[in-house]
Amino acid sequence: MPSRSLEVADIFRDHGAAWRAANAGHISLNQFKVMSAIERCRTAALGGHVARCADCAHEHIAYNSCRNRHCPKCQVGAAKIWLAAREVELLPVRYFHLVFTLPKQIADIAYQNKREIYNLLMRASADTVVRIAADPKHLGAKVGITSVLHTWGSAMTHHPHVHMIVPGGGLSTDGSKWIACRKNFFLSVHVLSRLYRRLILEGLAKLHKAGKLQFFGDLTNLADRNVFDTFLQPLRKIEWVVYAKEPFTGPKAVLAYLSRYTHRIAISNSRLIRFDAQNVTFRAKDYRLKGAGRHTTMSLSTNEFIRRFLIHK
Repeated sequence: MPSRSLEVADIFRDHGAAWRAANAGHISLNQFKVMSAIERCRTAALGGHVARCADCAHEHIAYNSCRNRHCPKCQVGAAKIWLAAREVELLPVRYFHLVFTLPKQIADIAYQNKREIYNLLMRASADTVVRIAADPKHLGAKVGITSVLHTWGSAMTHHPHVHMIVPGGGLSTDGSKWIACRKNFFLSVHVLSRLYRRLILEGLAKLHKAGKLQFFGDLTNLADRNVFDTFLQPLRKIEWVVYAKEPFTGPKAVLAYLSRYTHRIAISNSRLIRFDAQNVTFRAKDYRLKGAGRHTTMSLSTNEFIRRFLIHK
């Protein structure tokens, strides 16, 4: 009989209690709930049911799942449902894959203000595409968008960014006809980048003025408005990264990629290789490289692995 594959739950059950004790006072209630749910998932602690064969009386016990949205093994069904619903919505046109990222300086602020900055990121990226697409100088059409927020990279570090699937065209202003974009070209990434940059920086200024941002540790001095404005100045002069490309494998493949993250957290159980009290080793990708060389393995201390998993809560 093949051995059972490793799970995040195994790491939490074996080392979670020690990690919580070592980090007492620095763990949020929600993080406690996530750890507890994953540790108890599909165990007797959550109850279950017994199936018995009427002929041979063989019994099979199935324990209940935790259904927590951060549990790697509970969201597979939900992801499939989401994917099926989105595939039905696809139009018979070309689609483009867009990615909007935040500079590290703002990502650091987002880590301490997740709700406010993530909302701003989603709004600003969507508004950017809608506004530029509506401009007659670019496309002159009303477009639709499917957006998904990611907060991690392959190494589980904090890396907030938005993935979008956008049809290569849209409806005319009066809704009477379809306006298609040029072949292999949706919208200028340079134009998108500049508007996106302006919307994010304006949004940050408004949030700060309204007192909706909090700053801790090395960022404490940003609570001062003048210091905050000075901090943002260099970001007005650099190019912000916006990616836009027609996927070679088609929109369904990109939707499938997004579905793996709409109902899962930073790492799936299938990427785990081994763990002990000292380290966790897992499969990762180096997106700076191309080809087979981008696939590698990575080891983190067990404590750091748990910390990185939970920062995306």
